[in-house]
Amino acid sequence: VMNVITIEDYKSTYWPKLDSAIDQLLTQSPGDYIPISYEQIYSCVYKCVCQQHSEQMYSDLIKKITNHLERVSKELQASPPDLYIERFNVALGQYMGALQSIVPLFIYMNKFYIETKLNRDLKDDLIKLFTEHVAEKHIYNLMPLLLEAQSTPFQITPSTMANIVKGLYTLRPEWVQMAPALFSKFIPNILPPAVESELQEYAAQDQKLQRELMQNGFTRGDQSRKRAGEELTYS
Repeated sequence: VMNVITIEDYKSTYWPKLDSAIDQLLTQSPGDYIPISYEQIYSCVYKCVCQQHSEQMYSDLIKKITNHLERVSKELQASPPDLYIERFNVALGQYMGALQSIVPLFIYMNKFYIETKLNRDLKDDLIKLFTEHVAEKHIYNLMPLLLEAQSTPFQITPSTMANIVKGLYTLRPEWVQMAPALFSKFIPNILPPAVESELQEYAAQDQKLQRELMQNGFTRGDQSRKRAGEELTYS
C-alpha cells in the first residue's frame, strides 16, 4: 500500500525534487549529461498523480516554466541586433530539447489529468507557453533581422535560418503571411506554384515588408523592442 502523501509532503518533498530536475532540463546545453535519475522523477510524478495531486503539480509546472520563459524573453530583449537571431535560435532549440525530456517525465499526469480532465495535451500546452511568452514578444524584431540576414550571404548559417523559420511555423503557421517568400524556402508547398512573372512581385513584397517594419520603429533599439513586445502581448 502506498504511503499517503499529504499536500505538505508534496510541497516539502516531492515538488522540490521535480522543481530541480525541471531546472536542469530547461537550462542544459545540447549534449549535456544531466545527473538526474529519470526513474526517481518518473516515480515521484506517478505517486503524486495516484494521490490526487495532479492539479497542484500541473499548476506548479506551468508557473515554473512560465517564469523561466519570462527570464529568457528579457535576456533576448537585451541582446544586441547582431547576436539576436543566434540567441533566439539557441533559446528555441534549448526549450524544444528540454520538452523532449520533460513531457515523458510527466506522462502519468498528462494521461490521467490533462487529457482526461482538461481535454488537452501537455506538449501542446508547453509549446503554447513558448509562443506566448517568447515568440510573440519577439516576432516583430526577429522578422526584419531574418529578412536582412537572408539577403546578406553568410550573415547567419543556413541551418540557423532553417531552424528558426521551421520553428516559427510550428508555433504559429499564420506567421507565414509576414514573409511568405522567406518561409517558402524552408517549408514545402506554402506558396502556390510560382509563375516566373510573379517572382519579381514576391521580392517586392519582401522589401515592402522590411520597409514597413522599419517605419514602425522596429530598429530603434530596446525601447521600441519592449513596446512591440507589450503591444503583441495584449493583441
